[in-house]
Amino acid sequence: MTLFKPLSLCLGIKYTRAKSRNHFISFISWVSLLGIALGVMVLITVLSVMNGFDHEIKNRILNLVPEVTVSHYDGEISNWNNVLRPLLDQNKAITAQAPFVETEGMINTQGNPNFGIIKGIDPNLEPKVSPIANCLVSGSLNDLVPHEFKIILGQDLANNLGVDIGDTVTVIVPKTMLSAVGLLPRIKNFQVAGIFKTGYQFDNSYALVNIQDLQALLNLPSDQISGVQLKIKDLYQAHAITQKLNQSLPNDFHAIDWTDQNANFFAALRMEKVMMFLILLLIIAVAVFNMLSQLVMMVTDKQSDIAILRTLGADRSLLIKIFVIQGFLTGCAGTLLGTVLGIGLSLSITQIVNKIQAIFNIQFLSSNIYYIDFVPSYLKIQDVILVAICALLLSLLATIYPAIRAANIQPAEALRHE
Repeated sequence: MTLFKPLSLCLGIKYTRAKSRNHFISFISWVSLLGIALGVMVLITVLSVMNGFDHEIKNRILNLVPEVTVSHYDGEISNWNNVLRPLLDQNKAITAQAPFVETEGMINTQGNPNFGIIKGIDPNLEPKVSPIANCLVSGSLNDLVPHEFKIILGQDLANNLGVDIGDTVTVIVPKTMLSAVGLLPRIKNFQVAGIFKTGYQFDNSYALVNIQDLQALLNLPSDQISGVQLKIKDLYQAHAITQKLNQSLPNDFHAIDWTDQNANFFAALRMEKVMMFLILLLIIAVAVFNMLSQLVMMVTDKQSDIAILRTLGADRSLLIKIFVIQGFLTGCAGTLLGTVLGIGLSLSITQIVNKIQAIFNIQFLSSNIYYIDFVPSYLKIQDVILVAICALLLSLLATIYPAIRAANIQPAEALRHE
């Protein structure tokens, strides 16, 4: 007999729907079904929320971190238009290029120093490779006019400095200059022309200036830069494109993509998701263990029926299939219910949390700590399928022992006590 012959299927469904003489068995059966549903629902929802956080953080990182960066091992590139641009123009995967100059420095105002990264950009080219223009709270990239020495600060950095549009800050870079009293760091006053907010840690450590102004402050030639930012056609093919690019670049140059620049962070996120999946899978395992207990009690309760079937000629394989089908149907029902509830909750969790926050006037997430102030959710169909398959496999495994126990019942022993 095959697994789904009509007799085994019909009897499996009959035992699933039939009322047991022992009401406790029926209670455990419902607890098992609801437990599986709850575990599946929670697992799908939590994975969707973690996907949402991952998606939001990646978008915020890409506000200032270029998709691909080409730089020199010495840290500086000279005459990039003649050396790099012809090579980059030949790569069809690259859609835009923008040079930049970057240095660490101190931004000071009224005795309130803050260390940060000062990035010199070309206001005309930067929007082609970065969405930072969309993150401006005030001001515009076009305000970074060459030789006017204006600066755009991250919102947290501006708050720490206590400055706003029109105020003046002092920028100090580690490049030294020779004076009458010896070597001194280079210092220049910049006027605040704008403030940006990415919702990520860049807001308290980054400042943008015109590339020509930073070159002048660092005493660099006009054709000397720190690197070239690249925009590519497929964001998620950045690693493969970078590897091919490194093969075509001169030996002194190297390319790095946005995932490599944040490799440890993304690895931690992946590990956290895997561990959370395994931990929450235990909820389903507990519910499946309850189902195993229910099936064992069901086998004990149905000993006389099993003995009669054996007497009528039913073999061990038929009995195994009957109880496997009975338990598996419970697992299928719980998995289906949990999947539907999990998908529904994942799609509406953001609105639900926002309503709870509004009703009780509380804030679950602070953007100062978690980078975002809402609960994001990003449902992936592959996660739903994975959770459902795991739940069904656990349910199927839980039926094996009770089914074998039913098949081993001896008719004479079972009927002797009736």
